[in-house]
Amino acid sequence: MPTIDNTSTKGQELDNFRGEIKFDQIKFVYPTRSTSIILNKFQLNIKPSQRVALVGASGCGKSTIIQLLERFYDVTSGQLLLDGIDIRKLNLHSVRSHFGLVSQEPILFDLTIAENIAYGLENVSMEHISNAARKANIHQFIEQLPQGYQTKVGLKGSFLSGGEKQRIAIARVLLRRP
Repeated sequence: MPTIDNTSTKGQELDNFRGEIKFDQIKFVYPTRSTSIILNKFQLNIKPSQRVALVGASGCGKSTIIQLLERFYDVTSGQLLLDGIDIRKLNLHSVRSHFGLVSQEPILFDLTIAENIAYGLENVSMEHISNAARKANIHQFIEQLPQGYQTKVGLKGSFLSGGEKQRIAIARVLLRRP
């Protein structure tokens, strides 16, 4: 299975993405575990604006489904379609710009809360940062801190609880409007 070229600029842009996602007869095997089938004949149709929860036992493929959607891997067989287009034909950056991922262990940097929320973006106003924090239900907590949005979170967010880290990571994703 070929590896994904994260620097590639090839492929069709995913303009005006409606949000239709179809996993069609997906089979997936991790390249390093070729004898272990993770997904086999997996089917899932997600309509635009539909909310979906992936629930299941540890190791059943929930994270793999997300990794395929973010195109960290290509399917072994079957098709993953975004608005009817095979994800392998789409521009990688364009695909990833339409999705926001908050992992179980969010990554925060030894910066201020505001800098962590706006991480990777330039010229972001405090109004946009605080709006994202409000949507992530972390604004009130931040406002109660002595230095508010200018509070340093410590290495890997060590001064925050797991839930607070997650909310800041959610605000970061919401700021990008995936």
